[in-house]
This record gives sequence, structure tokens and C-alpha cells, in this order.
Amino acid sequence: MPKQAQLDHAVINVGFDMDQAAQIFSNLGFHLTERGYHSLGSINHLMMFGTDYLELIGLPAESKGSPAGRPDIANAPPGLNGLVFKTDSAQGNLDILETLGIAAGPTKSFTRPVSLPDGEVEASFTTTHVKGGTFPGGRVYFCEHHTPDVVWRPEWQDHANGAQAITDFVIASTSPDQEAGKFSALLETEIKQDGEVRTLVMDGATLTILSPEAYGARFGALACSLNGRASIFGALKIRTRSLDAVRQVLTELKTPLPMEDNQTRILIHEPTFDSLFEFTE
Repeated sequence: MPKQAQLDHAVINVGFDMDQAAQIFSNLGFHLTERGYHSLGSINHLMMFGTDYLELIGLPAESKGSPAGRPDIANAPPGLNGLVFKTDSAQGNLDILETLGIAAGPTKSFTRPVSLPDGEVEASFTTTHVKGGTFPGGRVYFCEHHTPDVVWRPEWQDHANGAQAITDFVIASTSPDQEAGKFSALLETEIKQDGEVRTLVMDGATLTILSPEAYGARFGALACSLNGRASIFGALKIRTRSLDAVRQVLTELKTPLPMEDNQTRILIHEPTFDSLFEFTE
């Protein structure tokens, strides 16, 4: 029996606007790690939870217009565009994907320096990416952490908004059956269907694929627009230790955000990077 799939992290593309993004997500009550500089040329900030995390990915502002760099970031729309699963072996995942007939690129290995109290160390990773376009909502890949002890550290896991874990990754698709089927093959996980809701259960989280109509019904006026796209990575559901902690953060914002609070969940749409969050306890 295959090992149950597990979410590693979700990625929000901020392009060349990392300074603005870092301020926005800090104001939302997330504790951001120091800016990271990948050996691939990208930059990031992380919001660490128990076993997963949220990543802001971007490129240095001074590199804008340069022919070099990472077109997968520079040419992608802002917002949630990365869905990443854990793996113990990126090369092993590549072999499995080839066996399943799922197109994937060669593995990529890279590093970034991390400042710790005892000095600077290198965090290192190897990833296996599903071929672009297989999932039109964004980038889908597997990440092997060679140095998890310098990524998951308790001093980075305490957030003013109480965030503890990503519990659901929501996709809106004009072909939900087809998309759910591809994810089912990728993760070797069964699809559970209830009306227009298609769910794949992972270890500690779910992946939910909805038709545009079902997506709109779940999130109402705060839903992100597909803007003519076949599929979007539409929302993250985040477990918080306290909805009151989220409410407190929202009261402290200088510029209110589109939101909805119905006592059991709080929806927040961050418009600059077109990101939708559903907080629940």
C-alpha cells in the first residue's frame, strides 16, 4: 500500500514585490522567517507551522527585466500558485511519475543560507516538478528536505493570528473530474465525492477540487476570479488556535481587507496578491 501523501507547503507568488508582500503578511499576523536567497536566484519568506508551511516566493526587485532568473516565477500571475508535497526521495518520485505516465522534469537541487544563533548554515533541498501545464492552476511538485532541522524551528512557529497548519488546499476547475483524476493518479489517493465536492485525503490535510459554481458557493463574494483560466489554486484553509486571535489582528490593520466572519470561520481575501484564506479552529 503506498504511503499516504502529505502536504509540505503552499506557495504564493509575489513576483518582484517581496518587500510589499512581507509587510502585508506580517500585518496579517504571520511570523515570517528572515528573507532567504536561493542558489537558483529566487528569494523567499516562510510562515512555518507544525508539519507544513506557507511560502512567499519572488525575485529580487533589481533583477526585473533581466533575461536570466526564473521565468516560472517572473511570468506567473501573483497569488497562490504552488502546491508542494513531501517526499523522502525526489529521484524516487521522478521514477514513480515516469511509471505512472505523468510527465515530470529532472530533479533540481538547491540551497539557501539560514542564520541561526550558532551561525549560518545551509538549508538544502531536491525537488521533482510535474511538467508545467499538467495542472493549469499552478506549479505542482515534490520536495525532499535534506536539512529539515533548519527549516522547522519552534521560534518560527508562533504566529499572532494563531495559525497552526494548512488543513485544506482548494482548487477551482472548469474540468473538476479530470483534474481530480490527475491528482488521484499523482498521489495514488482515492477521490471522495459529495455532489460537486471532490476531496482527496492526505496525511493531516485534504485537497479539494470544486467546479467554479461550487467554489463560488463556498466562498461567495470573496472567491478569487478564474479570469478565463481553466483552473486556479483558489484558497487555503488554515487551522488557528483561536479565531479571536485572527479577529484581533484584523482590528489592528490600518487598511481593512475584504473579509467575512460567521463565528465558525473567518474568510480573508488579500487583494494585492489575490490570496484567499479560510481560518477555522
